[in-house]
Amino acid sequence: MIEGEHPLGERAGFALIVGCGGTDDYVFPIEPQRLNGISIPEEALPGYGELHGVGVDTRDQHRRARGVEGEAEDCGSTGAGALPAMLLTGRALDRWGLWFAAAAILALGVAGFGVAIIAHGFASLCVGLVVVGLASGATDVAMNSIAGRAEQASGVSIIIRSGGQFSSFVVLSSIAAGLSSWIGAPVFMPFLVVAALSLAASASVLRSLSTQITGGQAKQRPRLPDVNARLRYIPLLLVGVLGALAFASENAHQSWGAVFLEDELGAGPGFSSVGPAVFAGVVAIARFSVGRIQQGNESPILILGSITAAVGALVIAMSPTLPIAILGLIVAAAGTAALYPTMLSLISRGVDEAYRGRATAIVTTVSYIGFLLGPVYVGLWSEATGLRGALVAVAGLGIVLSVVALPLLRLSGYTHYQGARALIKS
Repeated sequence: MIEGEHPLGERAGFALIVGCGGTDDYVFPIEPQRLNGISIPEEALPGYGELHGVGVDTRDQHRRARGVEGEAEDCGSTGAGALPAMLLTGRALDRWGLWFAAAAILALGVAGFGVAIIAHGFASLCVGLVVVGLASGATDVAMNSIAGRAEQASGVSIIIRSGGQFSSFVVLSSIAAGLSSWIGAPVFMPFLVVAALSLAASASVLRSLSTQITGGQAKQRPRLPDVNARLRYIPLLLVGVLGALAFASENAHQSWGAVFLEDELGAGPGFSSVGPAVFAGVVAIARFSVGRIQQGNESPILILGSITAAVGALVIAMSPTLPIAILGLIVAAAGTAALYPTMLSLISRGVDEAYRGRATAIVTTVSYIGFLLGPVYVGLWSEATGLRGALVAVAGLGIVLSVVALPLLRLSGYTHYQGARALIKS
C-alpha cells in the first residue's frame, strides 16, 4: 500500500445496516486486507447505521401499533443487554476471531426483525430489546475490533471515516423508513430488509474465511496471549472514562434536541424531527473531514472538539429562535463527531493483537455507560434548572473533557497516534 493511501480507495463498499440505536458504532467496508492472516472482503464488515435509523424512525409507530405508547422509553432493555454482551464478546473475539463476528452480525439482524414481529406489549417488547441489546453489543465490539486491527496494520484512519458512514446511513435509513411508513408498509418491513442484508454480510464473512483457509492463507487461529503477559485494565478504563464523557454529551443532544425545539422554541413535531437528522448529517461530514488529518493531531482534535461541543451546547441553551438553535446543534455535532473515534483509534493502534477483543470491549463498555447516562443527566438537570439550564450542564461536560483529556491520556500511555503499548505488562 502506498503511504497515505486510504484502503477504501474509490470503493465505499456495501455498507450494511444492522445496528439498533445503541452506541455510536461504525460501518467498516474496506478493501480486502490481511487481518491476522485472513483476507476480509469490503462488503463483509457491517455496522449499525441503517437499523439505528430504521429503529428511530419506526419506534413510535411500533409502540402505537403494539399498544405500549409511553412505556417503552422506560424499560432500558437494549442497554441492559448490550453492556454484558460487550464484555463477553471481547474474550470470544480473542479466542475465535472473525468466526464469532460473523455470528454476531447475523444475530443482530435476526433479533431486530424478531422484535418487530413478536413484541405485542410492554413486557414482550422489553424482552425482545434485551435480545437485540445482546446482539448489538456483541456486533459493536466485533466491528470496532476489526476496524482497529485494519487501522493498526495499514496506518490509515479507518475508524473515524467508517463512523462517518454510520452517521450517513442513519440519515438515509431514517428517510427510507419514513417513506415505508408513509406508503403504509407493515412496521416489520424495514427490519426484514435489514435482516436480509445482515444474512448476506454474515455469509460473505464466512465465505471469505472459507476461501482463505482452503487456499492455505489462514490456517492458524488468532494468536493466543503469552502466558507471561497480562492485560492491564487501568489504561483502558481511563480512556473509557473519556469516551463516556464524549458519549454523554453526544447522546444528550440526540435524545433531547427535538424536545428542546418543541418545548422551548415552539417547533412542531415535523420540524423538530429535523434536529436529530441535522446532527447526524453534520457528524458524518465532520468525521469524513477530520479523518484526513487525524493521525498525529489527536490531542488538538480532542481539545478543540470538546470546546466546540461546549460552545454548541451553550448556543442552543441561549437560542431565542429556531435558526439559532439549529446553528448551535450544528456546532455541537461538529465538536462531538471526532471525540470517541479518536480515542478508539489511539487504543486500537497500540493494543497487542492477542488482547484486542478484550481491550476494545472494556473501552466500549465504559464509554457506553456514558451514552446511557447522558439523557438521564439532562433529565435530572432539567428538573432542577429547566431544559436550558440542563444544556448549560451539557456544555460543562465538554469543558470537563477538554481539561482532563490530555492528563488521562498521558496516564494511560496513549498520547499520540503511535500509542504506547500500555495494555500489556510482562
